[in-house]
Amino acid sequence: MYQLDFNKPINVHFIGIGGVSMSGLAEILLDKGFKVTGSDVQPNYLTGHLIDKGAIINYPQDAKNINEDIDLIVYSAAIHENNVERIRGVELGIPELSRAELLGELMLNYKNSINISGTHGKTTTTSMMSEVFLMAKKDPTILIGGVLDDIAGNMRLGKDDYFIVEACEYTNSFLSFHPSTAVVLNIEADHLDFFKDLDDIRHSFKRFIDMTTEDGVTVINNEIKDYKDLIKDAKSEVITFGLNEDADYYAKNIEYDELVNASFDVYKKGELLGRVELSVPGSHNVYNALSTIACAMFYGIDFESIKEALKAYHGTHRRFEIKGTVNGCKIIDDYAHHPQEIEAVLNVANSYPHNKIWAVFQPFTYTRTVDLLDDFANVLLNSDIAIVSDICAGREENTMGITGEIVVDKMKEKTDNVEYLATFDDIINFAKDKVSEGDLFITMGCGDIYKLADRFVEEYGDNNE
Repeated sequence: MYQLDFNKPINVHFIGIGGVSMSGLAEILLDKGFKVTGSDVQPNYLTGHLIDKGAIINYPQDAKNINEDIDLIVYSAAIHENNVERIRGVELGIPELSRAELLGELMLNYKNSINISGTHGKTTTTSMMSEVFLMAKKDPTILIGGVLDDIAGNMRLGKDDYFIVEACEYTNSFLSFHPSTAVVLNIEADHLDFFKDLDDIRHSFKRFIDMTTEDGVTVINNEIKDYKDLIKDAKSEVITFGLNEDADYYAKNIEYDELVNASFDVYKKGELLGRVELSVPGSHNVYNALSTIACAMFYGIDFESIKEALKAYHGTHRRFEIKGTVNGCKIIDDYAHHPQEIEAVLNVANSYPHNKIWAVFQPFTYTRTVDLLDDFANVLLNSDIAIVSDICAGREENTMGITGEIVVDKMKEKTDNVEYLATFDDIINFAKDKVSEGDLFITMGCGDIYKLADRFVEEYGDNNE
């Protein structure tokens, strides 16, 4: 595999540079003096930011974008070998690395590489962790799969002591990493276009844990089924967290305010550390906070500083993000795209002050929709009105004949309060005169459904002139 010397800047070309992680890596190289070029299907706010910092980006991807001046090509998981730019790179003999391989090489430059993994909660926990390390003046480098206001984006370049980063299991990306800390939040069936089944996923997480260095730590949710099988060969120290007293770090006396923000007592091996108050909603964030506390205290950050930082953390973009109001109805956007994530969002919504809950879901990828069809149909029943749009294809072609309408047909076996509305125009036209004071209109998905929330507020928001 090609070895990149981060002290000797070269010309690196990113195929798919507009992705959250790819753009973050590109920005790190720009800040280290590298020449960065790239391409993507279309511009977005991340590519605009990179251009402002000096990157040269072309749209769309084209073989003409690749020339002999490029020293290295980096490609995302969505870019396959038949991509025209990769083909041209091979013809010119240009070495290449996957996004995960480049990220793994970057980790070798840091004393402590803190990798946050799990099917759900990675972005929020990475953001929480970042908030804690920043407030403790640790000056971390940060790479997040979302936008955190406190670092004005998804990336921050710090010193070489701490690198806080998400570790995604898709295509076994995290097996290219070099974790000194592995945080494992949860393990569920997902990405079944790549993994065979849940056992296959668990096997990858075990390999990831086994990679953690001897002087590091594995922080794992002890409510993961048979979690001890995952850690039995771990070289590192293992710290557990959860809501039961068998965990090293656990929460008791959990209470929620009117906005579903939790407060709870934190115990470490039976000793009360103190009470934590969160400023983000939902019971799932109790787990995220516990993993953050366990990791931060391993690195010597005192509990009072952690507690202050967790209180100050108000969330990441696209995590129960309130965008505005229409007819007095709150328009909320969330990245939830897996049944467990949707369930968590709707649990928060049902505990939040509301009249009716509108769940507006854009399925992402055909394989996930087929594999989890029944789960999607069941979990969306936790709303008063559910709307399902066309499926966002992502990296796939529809060879299965699955559509958003099939999700709706499955739901209609149990409710009439569901609509299949293919396009964003259809959804806005349907909802604009029906949403009312006190309603929650929640767009969910990891495709471009966020554009619907933005458009709805922009075109019909209560603050518009």
